[in-house]
Amino acid sequence: MLVQLSIRDIVLIDRLELQFDAGLSVLTGETGAGKSILLDAFALALGGRGDGSLVRHGESQGQITAVFDIATNHPARAVAAEADIDTEGDLILRRMQMADGRTRAFINDQAVSVQVLRAVGTRLVEIHGQHDDRAMIDPATHRAILDAYGGHESAVAAVRDAAATVSQARKALDTQRARIEKARRDADYLRHAVEELDALAPQPGEEAELATRRQEMMQAEKVTTELSEAQDVLTGQASPVPAISAALRRLERRTEQAPQLIEPSVRALDAVLVACDEARDALEQALRDAQFDPRELENVEERLFALRAAGRKYDVLPDDLADLRARFAADVATIDAGEEELASREAALAQAEAGYREAAQRLSAARAKTAATLDAAVERELPPLKLERARFITHITVDEQSRDASGFDRVEFWAQTNPGTRAGPMMKVASGGELSRFMLALKVVLADRGSAPTLVFDEIDTGVGGAVADAIGQRLARLAASTQVMAVTHAPQVAARAERHFLIAKESIAEEERVATRVAPLIEESRREEIARMLAGATITSEARAAAIKLLEGALARH
Repeated sequence: MLVQLSIRDIVLIDRLELQFDAGLSVLTGETGAGKSILLDAFALALGGRGDGSLVRHGESQGQITAVFDIATNHPARAVAAEADIDTEGDLILRRMQMADGRTRAFINDQAVSVQVLRAVGTRLVEIHGQHDDRAMIDPATHRAILDAYGGHESAVAAVRDAAATVSQARKALDTQRARIEKARRDADYLRHAVEELDALAPQPGEEAELATRRQEMMQAEKVTTELSEAQDVLTGQASPVPAISAALRRLERRTEQAPQLIEPSVRALDAVLVACDEARDALEQALRDAQFDPRELENVEERLFALRAAGRKYDVLPDDLADLRARFAADVATIDAGEEELASREAALAQAEAGYREAAQRLSAARAKTAATLDAAVERELPPLKLERARFITHITVDEQSRDASGFDRVEFWAQTNPGTRAGPMMKVASGGELSRFMLALKVVLADRGSAPTLVFDEIDTGVGGAVADAIGQRLARLAASTQVMAVTHAPQVAARAERHFLIAKESIAEEERVATRVAPLIEESRREEIARMLAGATITSEARAAAIKLLEGALARH
């Protein structure tokens, strides 16, 4: 509920602090005292349209702050949390209105868009009556109101789930159709590509292996000559090996004569011959390794160039050709087997639509039954409100071709104000006063069915008096038993039933040569005087005071 409303520099209000409690609170005052200003300011804090003219003359900005104490699981907290707002403790809505028309919005001191502020505000407060923000007039809300009254939550959830299933099935079908259509357009190309890649039979990593082998063979051609020449040095006619061998044998025969001189040389020459043998073996092995069939190089190059050409053609790396071939083959298979899959998905969609239709029809039947009950309940509230000849009609249009996640029913509250007149949407058929009373009757019936925690009724008693005003007061008091109710009223019968009474009045500020709107809580004698004024007008008589006392005592007795 609303616990505090603070207003700074809005039209005639320079500074205002109001504290509220549960139950019924009324605001009274003479015409022009500023009651509409107060509601305009409150609506601004809830996300209403801003207007630079609301800022008090001479000031650059105005500010309105509304503090709400609500349950931790209230839907308004969920909306705020979705906007990443810290919702710990009270929920504080604040709106700054600049004189140049700009506004800024805050929730719990975090800057938010006006859309977020409005989304939270509409879940906290409903304003009915002469004010523009009539939450229940919008036909877009009527279906949800009917479902709340009928307790259709599980049926609505079933339709919502069925609608989601239909959406998923349709998406799967559309995806399959699009894939088959694309595959059909590319069918000839795909089949040719698969045949070409099948013939090529690319393998992952093949290009790198072929490139390495080609490089080895090309390098071998360049070094073979040098290897042959080196081999010829060791084994040809100019080879030093025979001469070294002969010299070694001569020295070995002379070893006994001078072993200390000859043995080192013998060992050295022997090592030279061993090294020459090793070098000869290495060269022979290198020549054997360097030998290759020229046709192998030709084949390697042809294969390598074929792989690279295919990669360029299909705009992929040669190593990805195998995966590409698999994808193309899968698309060809889709063409061949797609009709069967398409039929399966069409059957799934038909089944989902049948499930949705069944769930929506059950919900539609429940709504029709609930509508009759709601109409009867609202009409029972109308006679005391001077609408005894009127009818309340929950008009349901069923169009199975126009469906959404909440079914195919279109719900709108209609009214017939007098027998013989044409029934139609309340907003078009009922006058302002009648509309307010229809809304009051509806809210009384819906009091315990998901109402906002704070209800504001703006002069819904305009143009009525006596028993009708008393009936309005009774219903406001009944509503206040389950939710917080605030009423701007000119009816003393309504004011007498309130648990808190605020007087709105203008005060002259001589030193500043201006007037300001003030709001003061009334208790006991001051409240009796205000109700007497409402009864008598400008001159308060003793009879009016006596009547005021009687009204208050009667209201107290009824409590």
